[in-house]
Amino acid sequence: MDLGVLWKVGHNQQVEVTTPIFIVWNNGKSRMLGDFRALNTYTIPNRYSIPRIHETLTQLSQAKFITAMDALKGFHQNVLTDNSKRLLRIIAPCGIFEYLRMPFGIKNAPSHYQKMINTIFPEELSEGWLIIYIDDIIFFSETWENHLTRLERVLQKIVQVNMKISLKKCHFAYSELKALGHVVSRLSLGIDKNKVAAVLLKTMPQTKKEMKSVLAFPGYYRQHIKDFSKIAKSLYKLCDQQTVY
Repeated sequence: MDLGVLWKVGHNQQVEVTTPIFIVWNNGKSRMLGDFRALNTYTIPNRYSIPRIHETLTQLSQAKFITAMDALKGFHQNVLTDNSKRLLRIIAPCGIFEYLRMPFGIKNAPSHYQKMINTIFPEELSEGWLIIYIDDIIFFSETWENHLTRLERVLQKIVQVNMKISLKKCHFAYSELKALGHVVSRLSLGIDKNKVAAVLLKTMPQTKKEMKSVLAFPGYYRQHIKDFSKIAKSLYKLCDQQTVY
């Protein structure tokens, strides 16, 4: 509440829609999320295009300098309309709360945020040296002078719209760095080995749902796996409704 993301609904206000909450733990930190699955089933999809990661990162093949920045809790930087606020109320043991800013977990959050941030950088995107994937901002150049100029342009736009950036997730003017689950440089586009190690630690899937979760990782990197479709065909078949797992 102190961050201006939520406020407590008063007892005298009429409440028609509420959503239960759950807590997600990641790296020892907790995050409270609304369970918006019911709302999402009635939400009309926003068809705004989100870039294909592999195709996007191939733009870096001529880059000598790469900078990656991450918007700080990007979705929360979007102020909600009054109509949206009424639909995004959550119920907790200590009362009912209303989101003032766009929460995580709603169906159209990624596409809406992608559209919003693209409108901030139209010239930079059209010039082909800026990549935006939801809340990840990446730009590159072939010379140091150009990189400094482009850094200034990007930072000016960020300041103009009062966007907040996570400094601990920023990497300035690297020749190689990790971005969008890949290790990228002008010479190669590889898989982040830490991601592979995390999957190897997973236990054998016992249900169809767990199998789908396991298959999501190699599916994300299918461009790097020769004959992926042939190798994974039998595993995907296990996920069919007609198949007994």
